[in-house]
Amino acid sequence: MSGEDAAAPGRPDDRAAASDRLLARVLREESARIVAALTSWSGSLDVAEEAVAGAIEVALREWRVRGVPPNPGAWLTQTARHDALDRMRREKRYREKLVLLAEPEDMPSSAADAGPDERLPLLFGCCHPALSPDAQLALTLRAICGLTTAQIARATLTPEATVAQRIVRAKRKIAAAGIPLRIPEGTERAGRLDIVLTVVSVMYSEAHLVAGGDAAADRDLAEDAVWLARVVAHELPQEAEAQGLLALLLFHRAREGARAVDGELVLLTDQDRSRWDPRLIAEAQRALERAAMLRRPGRWQLHAAIAACHSDAVSDEATDWLQVLTLYDMLLAYDRSPIVLLNRAVAVSRVDGPARALVEVDALSEPLSGYYLWHAARARMLHAIGRADEALAEDLCALELTANAAERRLLERRIGER
Repeated sequence: MSGEDAAAPGRPDDRAAASDRLLARVLREESARIVAALTSWSGSLDVAEEAVAGAIEVALREWRVRGVPPNPGAWLTQTARHDALDRMRREKRYREKLVLLAEPEDMPSSAADAGPDERLPLLFGCCHPALSPDAQLALTLRAICGLTTAQIARATLTPEATVAQRIVRAKRKIAAAGIPLRIPEGTERAGRLDIVLTVVSVMYSEAHLVAGGDAAADRDLAEDAVWLARVVAHELPQEAEAQGLLALLLFHRAREGARAVDGELVLLTDQDRSRWDPRLIAEAQRALERAAMLRRPGRWQLHAAIAACHSDAVSDEATDWLQVLTLYDMLLAYDRSPIVLLNRAVAVSRVDGPARALVEVDALSEPLSGYYLWHAARARMLHAIGRADEALAEDLCALELTANAAERRLLERRIGER
């Protein structure tokens, strides 16, 4: 949809909805670039991020009434740069520095014209190891994806005031510690890149953790995560793990049409695979092939290879579970987290039977006793070996531990069938 389309005559509500959709699309492409450019100019991520947030507020008001401008990205860039200039003039601590800075008009009229993609250095800054994981996620969603504090709070099931505090503290820490906005090089890059990829993965997972509602993911947040994975993979084509994460998210995204049907959650074993998106699966396979050609295996590639095994099978019964288990065994060299061990135990149940898998699941009781899927997996295994009463108790525990309405309905149906 072009700016002209959004500005075309129509009902006010329709025009407002159209302009909001276009603004969301422009923000995805432009906001992080503008933040990065303004940060480079002003030396302050705080000023840059607040200026872009201010420009977004102006766009929401003006575009709905006056229509979308012919060049939305340039409009947003210009509005943000004027906002940044006003903020620096108002604040005493910036006035002396302002005299030494070039006029913001020297910046490109559109951040997209600035040359090399500036989003990646900003992303590495937002995901710096000096920041807590929660702060990394909140700052990435704000500075890179352009989400408001309210949107981040809703997406992460966190009080809005808490999100605001995390963002403010993160920006202060970046300023106080002099954390550079740059792509790390040499031996430093691998560890830093893994943090970035983890934050992107968490973004995608958060899209499926909405309390209440139905089984559908928060589409905007899920699409933002896939978009960001594409940006990283495109800008770092020689990083196998970046390609691996992109492949993983695309495999999962391809199943979304079968995972959520009429608001109800459908487990992988029961999904209608004809509803999977072949275009996304093909893109995922190409990304995984690019990763394999680089011959530097890692955890994200192995996660993607496991997802590929499911995508290759025409049915659950046709899945090569021995290959899945073998890949999980390889993954343990990179990731021995309790969630990986739980997923491996599910593969064990399909290869060696539920009794053996139950032993491995029980060994995870300490770290996962508060996780509803641990109880749900244990219930399935207990039921398979004839311990029906214990299986029912585990399903009831799982029901108590999830707030998602679709997951609760699925568990309730299973309990009713016991």
